[in-house]
Amino acid sequence: MEIIPFANTGRQTTRLGFGGSGIMGALDRRQSLSMLRVAYDAGVRHFDTAPMYGYGEAESCLGEFLREVRGQVTITTKFGIPPPDSNAVTRLARVVARPVLQTFPGLKQVLRKTVIPIPGTSLSPVTPSAPNPIFTARQARESLEASLATLGTDHIDLWLLHEVTAQDLTARDGNHELLRVMEDAVRDGKIGAFGAGSHRDQIPELVRTQPDFCRVAQFEWSVFDPAIPDTPYPRIHHRALSQHLPLLVAWLQASPATCLRWSIEVGADLANARVLAQLMLKAALVMNPASVILFSSKRPEHILANIDAAEDTTLDQPARRLHALFQRERPPIPALGA
Repeated sequence: MEIIPFANTGRQTTRLGFGGSGIMGALDRRQSLSMLRVAYDAGVRHFDTAPMYGYGEAESCLGEFLREVRGQVTITTKFGIPPPDSNAVTRLARVVARPVLQTFPGLKQVLRKTVIPIPGTSLSPVTPSAPNPIFTARQARESLEASLATLGTDHIDLWLLHEVTAQDLTARDGNHELLRVMEDAVRDGKIGAFGAGSHRDQIPELVRTQPDFCRVAQFEWSVFDPAIPDTPYPRIHHRALSQHLPLLVAWLQASPATCLRWSIEVGADLANARVLAQLMLKAALVMNPASVILFSSKRPEHILANIDAAEDTTLDQPARRLHALFQRERPPIPALGA
């Protein structure tokens, strides 16, 4: 698997990284550990997590896995969305929520936007229009120490402000204290680098107004998005497949004439969901050649298929053609917008 420099950490890692948001919560701990092992054994050396993933269990799960392989992998975790309270009621809610979220995956996006208070702190739910009170120096220190302990390591390769906005940083006096905490963490060897992990539409304003916090940027990119010009900061991308894939497959299968025309233009059978998924992932890789691309799956055969696609150079040109096609003809899927 292709190896590239990882952000500004001084380390190298694989172009393809495994995201932890899609397994813990949807799978139990044993199954989640198994998926991490499948990805690792197939050559993936970068793993992405966050305190709030998997109802607060994802960091712990990755930490258990890291006991055997820590020196061989790079890891990213985040700060900004707190994990749920780990009391008995919350644990019961996880058990109840897991099958519900499997049936209604769109609810995950709603839950990710909900800030849950942490007992013993001043944190409280905030509205999207208000600055997030979590992005303070004190909370950063607490979150970093908690992540290090939960992951069972003394060093995190990349630490990201999770779903931060420019308003979160510019509307608060003393954000230089937060920056000092992050820079001190690099100096002390607790992290290799830091940056911002947010939505694609938030990144330009963050880079313009808060460049010191955007030394690395992680945001979504899919084959439906335009190519990104070279940037002065390293990038990591996720959601190359996401919720768009089943919608696109359904639409193509219901539109045989268009599907045939597009398949001929791309040079691949776009009615085949597996082929389409491989091309969408490959497009993220070839259109962002210096970036780590995250993927996730709850099924080992899909993990292996994605890794095979990443290494298959015969897919490079069909993936480029698919991207060019979708820039010219956007499928009429509401989730993609106009």
